Amino acid sequence: MAQGNQDFERLKQKYQSVLNRMQQLQVQVQNLNMQGNQLLIRGVAPSADAKNKVWDQIKLVDSMYTDLICDITVSQQAQPAMTAGASVGGGHGERRYTVQAGDTLSKISRQFYGNASQYMKIFNANRSVLNDPNTINPGQELLIPE
Repeated sequence: MAQGNQDFERLKQKYQSVLNRMQQLQVQVQNLNMQGNQLLIRGVAPSADAKNKVWDQIKLVDSMYTDLICDITVSQQAQPAMTAGASVGGGHGERRYTVQAGDTLSKISRQFYGNASQYMKIFNANRSVLNDPNTINPGQELLIPE
């Protein structure tokens, strides 16, 4: 168990700037522990912008972040009203994400669902702006279904 504690402390130290950034942005940390050999950070951000800034910080620390699972949701109160026609289901449970340089649908899927293989769910929800699941561009705003 001592090794697990050392790994936890090492990863916590590695991602300390991310935890600091979350505090600055008023992201509520709900869970911080080890899941296997990865650090798990789960939290609720006050806005999509705050969430994206946390991910920017994560990528600054380690662009591959293979030793991290980060599950940040955006507070329902902070989500902007959906624009007309954005959803037949009335906009409940929908999130938006602005594509960053280096993103892939698999990476975004892992970020939101904890599973990279769910990328087709994102692709299918964005067929109006995406033609190929392997081609996304920085600045594109994607709908992330629940």
